[in-house]
Amino acid sequence: MYLIVGLGNPEKQYEKTFHNVGFVAVGDVADLLGVKFKKKECEASVAEAFIGGEKVVIARPVTYMNNSGRAVKQLMAKYKIEPENLLVIYDDYDLPKGKLRIRASGSAGTHNGMRSVIGETGLKDFARIRVGIRDEAVNVPIINYVLSEIKKEDYELFSSACKQAAEAAIDFCKGIGIERVMGKYNSNA
Repeated sequence: MYLIVGLGNPEKQYEKTFHNVGFVAVGDVADLLGVKFKKKECEASVAEAFIGGEKVVIARPVTYMNNSGRAVKQLMAKYKIEPENLLVIYDDYDLPKGKLRIRASGSAGTHNGMRSVIGETGLKDFARIRVGIRDEAVNVPIINYVLSEIKKEDYELFSSACKQAAEAAIDFCKGIGIERVMGKYNSNA
């Protein structure tokens, strides 16, 4: 069984912000797998699918970004998810906009949502897909930037990046292995 979590904020006002690309990417996962977010459990909106006979739980925490770890911890316990079957997708200010970086483990970096996930679960060794959001031309504090709306001229770029992240997540859940997924999708980052 796999758990794919997209980090973001649940209110409509955050829908088109940089901080919600994780929500968009898991929405793309659900779309590609033909499922909808129908359940509310463990402080998350949840969709369930099967890939090659393996159950996949797709989640959007409703705890707000800085408390995302609560939902991840609860979902892992409920579904008995092993750390090697957890994948978290989130925005990353440290990467140029539209670039993907997939890793098998790591730190939270500057991301408060990931700090919460690592803090609540006590884990660092789990897969993550980072979607770059940094725009070199913009010089504002990170907190203001991540909560700002994606510019219309960048929609296509972020839409494409989120779709790639979704495809990478599905490959991960097919049991391809994180190293091969990294090799396939990190080449453009």
